[in-house]
Amino acid sequence: MSILEAIVLSFVEGLTEFLPISSTAHLIVVSYFLHLPQNSININFEITIQLAAILAVIFLYNKKLYYDLEIWKKVVISFIPIAILGFLFHKQIYKLFNIYIVALAFIIGGLAFIIIEKFYKVECKINSLEKVDYKRALIIGLFQCLALIPGTSRSGATIIGGMLLKLDRKTATEFSFLSAIPVMLSATIFSLYKNIDKIGNSDITVLIIGFFMSFITAIFSVRWLLNYVRTHNFIPFGIYRIIFGLFLLILYSTALQ
Repeated sequence: MSILEAIVLSFVEGLTEFLPISSTAHLIVVSYFLHLPQNSININFEITIQLAAILAVIFLYNKKLYYDLEIWKKVVISFIPIAILGFLFHKQIYKLFNIYIVALAFIIGGLAFIIIEKFYKVECKINSLEKVDYKRALIIGLFQCLALIPGTSRSGATIIGGMLLKLDRKTATEFSFLSAIPVMLSATIFSLYKNIDKIGNSDITVLIIGFFMSFITAIFSVRWLLNYVRTHNFIPFGIYRIIFGLFLLILYSTALQ
């Protein structure tokens, strides 16, 4: 992997990880166009840039996470459903990585955002993380399980769950960020465990560049999305998801010819 390829992939990871548009699908598409094989170097690189992205959230919310034990309790509660399902069915989930499933998940998720926004009312919303109770945290965790379907988007599923539970857009988005911490950390540890025999074959320069590019880009992406949802809705993301899902279908059909 070249330095330029590392910069491109880490930028895509940092940009899309916390937007409701599935970072994994975007990384796959970009890797396809860059003609990058799924070898040990690229596996290590993917682990590195995903770790950097989640550390960006921890960095941004370090004070709240350090001083507010209640936030941690809610985050852990939201993690329980996906942890159980992911542990029990990870082999079956891996088999779901099919371009048609990914594209369909994109399109359905896009339609869900558009429909929910059409009926979403601003009044009487839960407007802070402190007002999110344990029951809502658990239900959002159940929505998070939808992210086990490739292409769904973990952030998209949790934001939709939060909005349906009367969280305002900003609070739903923030809880989505925080609920990603245990999910992504555990996924990183699991990936390291599965690929432990391949660790050490990577270009350290590429990993360092990828880490910092993903970290910095994720910080800007998180801050941008929080500012965006203060005054805008998620319909543009819904439209983008539908277009991207159709693009995946066209891309795959073209590749088969």
